[in-house]
Amino acid sequence: MPFLGKDWRSPGWSWKKTDDGWKRIIFYGHELEDNNKEIDLKALCSDNKENVFVGEVCELATAKRKKHLYNNNTKSQFVFTDKWIYVQKGSTKERHGYCTLGEALNRLDFSSAIQDLSRFNYVAKLFQLIARSQLRNLSGAAQKNYFNILEKIVRKVLDDHYNPRLVKDLLQDLSSTLHSLAIHVGRCVLVGNVNIWLCRLKTIHEWKQQLNNLHIPQQICNGVSFNELPLHTQNDILCKLSDACDIINLGQATPTLQSLSESSILWKKLCHFHFSDKQFCKNLVLSKSDHVDWKLMYFTLRKHYPMREQYGDTLHFCKHCSILFWQDRHLTLLLKDCGHPCTAIDPDSCLMPISPQHFIELFQF
Repeated sequence: MPFLGKDWRSPGWSWKKTDDGWKRIIFYGHELEDNNKEIDLKALCSDNKENVFVGEVCELATAKRKKHLYNNNTKSQFVFTDKWIYVQKGSTKERHGYCTLGEALNRLDFSSAIQDLSRFNYVAKLFQLIARSQLRNLSGAAQKNYFNILEKIVRKVLDDHYNPRLVKDLLQDLSSTLHSLAIHVGRCVLVGNVNIWLCRLKTIHEWKQQLNNLHIPQQICNGVSFNELPLHTQNDILCKLSDACDIINLGQATPTLQSLSESSILWKKLCHFHFSDKQFCKNLVLSKSDHVDWKLMYFTLRKHYPMREQYGDTLHFCKHCSILFWQDRHLTLLLKDCGHPCTAIDPDSCLMPISPQHFIELFQF
């Protein structure tokens, strides 16, 4: 019988009724492309006379061949695109096994997330952390999916010119890690042939060259330009920036912006945004006139403490259901949908935003 209900222990399978009883429907991702039409079950069983299957064994062979056909005819990895996954950390009576980082990377829909500007920086930062320390812990399928999504990230930057500096840092960290693993460590920790990883290193080097040669064309605007705005409006815009590199680069545009970017009040607000007062006391930097040099203070504190991370949208974790999911803000506001089948009386009180570093720590057992 099909399992109906919002119990978090449900495996989420779909069933169909046949003459022989209920059978589980096996899904392997999206529907095949137009050129990959539905494969006839009898044709598959009759193609290879050495392997004649009947009943459920033949259906399993059909599903497996569909999977291989999709992988061979498409560039992306054949994976699930779930909106939520259950984070299993140990065996229970209801569930056996545990959820790994590679499984979460395969099942959660990161390919669609990078198309959303509010989630792009979050996914890029997560991939940067994986490149630094978790790449060797991914399975072969997860590693393949990682590089396929990374290619989409690079392609989006080249097409939309969105945040190329973040992706450059990601590729630099990934290149350093792969060079260390492939050249110095070798096949003992890498899944697959070493030559495949050397080809991936070459591809990363090509991506870095494309980003370095990226030319952002000047936009033609018929309305009011940035320089025509009042000084207090320009200053308010600068105060909204949370990245010091963006402030410095913007200050190089015009002499007026150069003067605004050197404002002590601006750098003071930036320090209070990223760091606490306790951290100020330990690393107080004074100028020659015994005043606090807030710009120098910022770069001094950045060497010792992590900066505050800010993202438009993040993954959320339900402490009641142990479910990790993308929360659709529009559905949450309109339909009051919490984004996953939650059984809690007050689902909002159980939700917790997950930073990229916390995402990595969720799967460290």
